Amino acid sequence: MKTIYYAAASLDGFIATEDDSLDWLFALGNLNDSSYPEFISGVGALAMGSATYEWMLRSADKVAAETGSPWPYSQPSWIFSSRKLPTMAGHDIRFVSGDVRQIHAEMRAAAGTKNIWIVGGGGLAGQFYDCGLLDQLIIQIGSCTLGSGKPLLPRRLLSPALRLMSVHQMGSGMAELRYEVQKGDAAAD
Repeated sequence: MKTIYYAAASLDGFIATEDDSLDWLFALGNLNDSSYPEFISGVGALAMGSATYEWMLRSADKVAAETGSPWPYSQPSWIFSSRKLPTMAGHDIRFVSGDVRQIHAEMRAAAGTKNIWIVGGGGLAGQFYDCGLLDQLIIQIGSCTLGSGKPLLPRRLLSPALRLMSVHQMGSGMAELRYEVQKGDAAAD
């Protein structure tokens, strides 16, 4: 079981625009032609920040068109937020705040032998990294630039913090990079 940050980013390192839009991503390829179907089948629990969750609520029609459902997850989902947010009825969505270490233990119990997916955003993934809980990054880099926006991982990670495991071309618009997080020797500041 691993804790994995699986995300897409623009060539210049942003996961969303300044107003938290992911619309740029839909033009770059088909979700079913990516590693996503295999990846999600191995996920037992999800962690998501409030901006990502609110984008899902605002973009329910786009999400449903792409995935078949406005909330495409059957796994229990932890939404990290310091404010009250609306829920999506009929889904196992848990709103939490505070230290990710305590919540991670709950997520591990719920996930069983499956992986934990850090959906986004980058700040939340960074909190898991800071606590030594992040095991892997799977980043799909799109052939576009946003110029500004929400960064992929707002941390300084210096070698040997990440070890490149593989690179895979996905069509003409995306490349997938897989990194293992080096434990103990990670250099961050």
